[in-house]
Amino acid sequence: MNRMASDHNISSQDEYLPHYLQKEDPFASKLSREADIVAGFYLTVIGILSTLGNGYVIFMSSKRKKKLRPAEIMTVNLAVCDLGISVVGKPFSIISFFSHRWVFGWMGCRWYGWAGFFFGCGSLITMTAVSLDRYLKICHLSYGTWLKRHHAFICLAIIWAYATFWATVPFAGVGNYAPEPFGTSCTLDWWLAQASVAGQAFVLSILFFCLLFPTAVIVFSYVKIILKVKSSTKEVAHYDTRIQNSHILEMKLTKVAMLICAGFLIAWIPYAVVSVWSAFGQPDSVPIQFSVVPTLLAKSAAMYNPIIYQVIDCKFACCRSGGLKTLKRKSSLNKSR
Repeated sequence: MNRMASDHNISSQDEYLPHYLQKEDPFASKLSREADIVAGFYLTVIGILSTLGNGYVIFMSSKRKKKLRPAEIMTVNLAVCDLGISVVGKPFSIISFFSHRWVFGWMGCRWYGWAGFFFGCGSLITMTAVSLDRYLKICHLSYGTWLKRHHAFICLAIIWAYATFWATVPFAGVGNYAPEPFGTSCTLDWWLAQASVAGQAFVLSILFFCLLFPTAVIVFSYVKIILKVKSSTKEVAHYDTRIQNSHILEMKLTKVAMLICAGFLIAWIPYAVVSVWSAFGQPDSVPIQFSVVPTLLAKSAAMYNPIIYQVIDCKFACCRSGGLKTLKRKSSLNKSR
């Protein structure tokens, strides 16, 4: 009976052991070598496109840095976060996929996890600030007029401090960074929620302050904007041409921000769902081959934004040139009259 009780206790303890403690080598790839090579090539393409695209956005913005509007300053900060993910993080995972194992040890794992979470959190909080800026500019015109460049720089300082705090909290003993179940990447230790109440509090805090609350603010802002836009045309028509042109530019920036947020959330929500299930669902219930797909999808988020910038800019340039032609025709008609 005593032996059966001891076996039961051991099995119950094993139930709460995370995957990286159950196996002798947590950094060995659990995927086939062919799957690792495909994932490595995929991340290489994503990393190159993201680096070139976001680098181009930062370079072009630096040429007109004194003319950047507050929302555009935030957009540049978003490009910096995406570039950081591509330059600092992706080389680690690319090399590991091609090597068929994580080759940088626990120190490299914690650094990679910190960098990914730091820049990812910075991206989401930046988009939250952009959504609030759009909300004030579109829905509360009187309040939006006092938002200046120095307010944007103050906001940037808050964003970086916020991201630094939450990315560094795991090093204070209340959390950790650990290898993914497939072995060739690292992330937040979501599996701590299976082990203790303190682990659950850590995971819930991360989920609320770094995902749910920012996402709720973004959704609220853009829902209010969509409702406001339906009636804004009649209101803006009463203002002069300068204010109307400013409103057109604000709407362009709003479209960019909405598409960026949508792309980010579409890329990261599947990964968040799998992470939450790993934290609070049945241990090891997510198949390893399935868990790698949301991870790769989330890593592609940094590539979308430069494409969105260019598409909106081209569309806006075409509309603007068409509008200029119309104004020229009207002015020539007035002169003839």
